[in-house]
Amino acid sequence: MSESVGRSTNAAANVAGSERKATFAMQFGWLTLMGAVFFSTYGLANWLATQRAYVPSFSFGWERAIPFVPWSIVPYWSIDFLYALSFFFWTRRDDLLDHVKRLLTVQLISVACFILWPLRYDFARPATDGVAGTLITLLMGFDKPYNQAPSLHIALLVVLWAVYARHLRNRAARLAMHLWFAAIGVSVLTTWQHHVIDVPTGAAVGCLALFLFPLRNMASAPPDDDVASRTRRRALALRYTAAACVAGLAAIACIPRAVEWALVAGWGALGLACVAWVYCRGNAKAFQKDVLGHFPVPMLILFAPTIAGAFVNSRAWTWRRPAPVRIDERLSIGRTPTGGDLLRRGFTGLVDLTAEMPRWVSLDASCAYSAVPQLDLVAPSMQQLERALAALGCMHREGRDVLVCCALGYGRSVLCAAAWIARQRGLTDARAALAAVRERQPRAVCSDESISVLQDWIDRHCAMTEA
Repeated sequence: MSESVGRSTNAAANVAGSERKATFAMQFGWLTLMGAVFFSTYGLANWLATQRAYVPSFSFGWERAIPFVPWSIVPYWSIDFLYALSFFFWTRRDDLLDHVKRLLTVQLISVACFILWPLRYDFARPATDGVAGTLITLLMGFDKPYNQAPSLHIALLVVLWAVYARHLRNRAARLAMHLWFAAIGVSVLTTWQHHVIDVPTGAAVGCLALFLFPLRNMASAPPDDDVASRTRRRALALRYTAAACVAGLAAIACIPRAVEWALVAGWGALGLACVAWVYCRGNAKAFQKDVLGHFPVPMLILFAPTIAGAFVNSRAWTWRRPAPVRIDERLSIGRTPTGGDLLRRGFTGLVDLTAEMPRWVSLDASCAYSAVPQLDLVAPSMQQLERALAALGCMHREGRDVLVCCALGYGRSVLCAAAWIARQRGLTDARAALAAVRERQPRAVCSDESISVLQDWIDRHCAMTEA
């Protein structure tokens, strides 16, 4: 009882803290401090690079075909204004502090890379006059041709792009914003300020900052109470960490021979490391899948290798048995569907339990959808199971034919169906409910921890019914 009260008190304190207002003085103060951090750390990295006897460079041969466009210095410079303005968007103190953390993460990672392995830009920029020439000369006054990868400009652009996309609601304003931010991204190449290798590495740093300090309230919420599966989660986190290390070593090995493959392997390593962190925290919400089943664009980019791997794995394990299995009246379980799967079966409701993949189907008004993200191979929390059953119950009462899906249709969806069967048939034993599901789906898998969660749910439901 005391633990429950403690959690409630902490939750109330967190809500109260998140509602504290960000004053103008606070916004301006953080802008001033971050400006000082930016110029001091970036200047230090530049100075250290000039002390080296030799600073290498890397570029692809085809980069010579990228034109020098003097006027693109205007969007290039504009990121400074957008950076400063972004501090004044936040009305809540905690949101402002998260923004500072994202920018500081980008700054520290990029500067650390600049100090450890500086690179220089080795194309000779043509002489330029007029306003563009003045702006380029001003830029060269403090920005030396070092410190290329990851591009700090691109990393900041990714973070700011996500921030502005969240705050601009007008369609015309959003379109103009997207076009301008795209121009900023291109300008790092057309001003001959960065080589191509700097762009994907900078984007990776920006996406990582948005993963660690998400914009979405749902992603930054505390994890569900998931104590029962803590040991399992840690074991899976170690497996993903090991896989990330293997991919990282592969990336290092590819650098001297095939930089393109090094980037791909490094991308996979970063995605796997982030999945390991998700399991370590035990928070399915850290994938940032929203109620409509979508991932934010930066998370789609960051997790693209693991999303592709999860989808291929789901098809590899189910290619002989792709069809959903009917469990009860207007209830089926199966693998995460594509549009064709849903249309062929005629389902009018979809409860999606995957956290690691986005929704693959386009839904019309005739099909209801609910996302209740749960970690794969881990027993769900009581709250997660309750939310899944609430979504299923709502669709069932509406007369919908519902598909409850997970990656394969053998794990997370099985537990949800077993809980539904237990409630519908008045079963009081978790293993009996699971046996009823296994009669229809022999490949159903359920760990002892999942059975324990199911039994706790059944006991709680029975106690509430008796009361």
